[in-house]
Amino acid sequence: MHEPSTLPVMVIDDEPHLRITASQTLELAGYTPHCFESAEQALEALPANFPGVIVSDIRMPGMDGMTLLNELHSRDATLPIILITGHGDISTAVEAMRAGAWDFLEKPFAGDQLLDVVRRGIEKRQLSLENLRLKAELEVQQAALGPRLVGRTAVISRLAAMIQRISQVEADVLLFGETGTGKDLVARAIHERSARRNSPFMAINCGAVPENTIESELFGHEKGAFTGAVERRIGKFEHANGGTVFLDEIESMPLALQVKLLRVLQERSVERLGANETVPLNIRVIAATKVDLKAAAEEGYFRGDLYYRLNVVTLPLPALRERREDIPLLFQHFAVIAANRSGLEAPTLDSPSIAALLAHDWPGNVRELRNLAERYVLLGAAFDYRLDALLEGVSADTEEPTLPRQVELFEKSLISQSLARHHGRVTDVCRHLGIPRKTFYDKLKKHSLSADDYRHSSDP
Repeated sequence: MHEPSTLPVMVIDDEPHLRITASQTLELAGYTPHCFESAEQALEALPANFPGVIVSDIRMPGMDGMTLLNELHSRDATLPIILITGHGDISTAVEAMRAGAWDFLEKPFAGDQLLDVVRRGIEKRQLSLENLRLKAELEVQQAALGPRLVGRTAVISRLAAMIQRISQVEADVLLFGETGTGKDLVARAIHERSARRNSPFMAINCGAVPENTIESELFGHEKGAFTGAVERRIGKFEHANGGTVFLDEIESMPLALQVKLLRVLQERSVERLGANETVPLNIRVIAATKVDLKAAAEEGYFRGDLYYRLNVVTLPLPALRERREDIPLLFQHFAVIAANRSGLEAPTLDSPSIAALLAHDWPGNVRELRNLAERYVLLGAAFDYRLDALLEGVSADTEEPTLPRQVELFEKSLISQSLARHHGRVTDVCRHLGIPRKTFYDKLKKHSLSADDYRHSSDP
């Protein structure tokens, strides 16, 4: 965020004394005022992505304030515009707010009133510009080939460079990182950037496959190889021929099977259970672990020869706490995905929310952050968009969000977002949600919500 002294405020009014008074008030508060006597002059001087706010009189010779409002919003709908109305001109103020004005000031107004609406407008503008910057950065990253590594820290930039380099060679790879750091995503990124991208990518979680079936899953079997083998089965390795096999949680693989895996890696061939012939393999193997395999080998929990065979290229993945500057960008990325999937809007992060994200330890790493972003989109309104409450996993009344409670929270969040989107207009909200007015009012009562809190004037 910029400091106030660097933030400009445009003041547009045909009355010289008002421009002088507003300019002095803003300068004393640390802002940089730019005064214009006409809307035409201001439009000509307005730069793209103006970081401040606009304060304009409504009644002026030439282009009036309402016309200026419409023109500015056609250029940038997120630009906060504060309109100045005449004494007692409430109908004009209501019209301005409906047209999208950020706020209005009624003449005569005190300097404190001006500074208050400017401060709030500046905060909104800075958050909007940050949101636009994050979205633009995400679009650039999403244009990359294969799965995206979202982030701009030095550690993630080095990881991206290593992935690009490794993907161009045919070495097996060992990924090492805590739970939730994105080992599956990195494995897919290596595959998608390699010459094998048009061949299969087979992901196997060694800790999730039952021990009595994992050998058949990996290597396949012939009909009659064991009780229940009623037909031939092609294993994951053979099915991935020409592509990539990703072995996640390889530390969970039984020791007896590790011997056979070592032979597959050395000979690049596989023998189905019950078969007498081997099948040649053209595969790359990417293994992933969250434990120190060398230490596990020294303690007898993992085969040392398999560790050294896998350890051709080891790629460490950083924990989220090691790349804290990426957290807001990642959060926004996951929030946009969740919003697009659910048909909701991705709320903008404010300063307290960003502070809460940066202060958290993230033991679950990127996976935990992604889950939080999804909850923020779906349930945020029920928590007053307080990320600290969502991080604790409880609502404002400290009730645990059980499944029925989560359904209630989602319903309340959906109604709140619809009310905000339609400025409290009940008719529009009911049409949007597809429910009768009586049902809607019953739900407002159930969730202690009021349409009046979301509107600038009475519902038509």
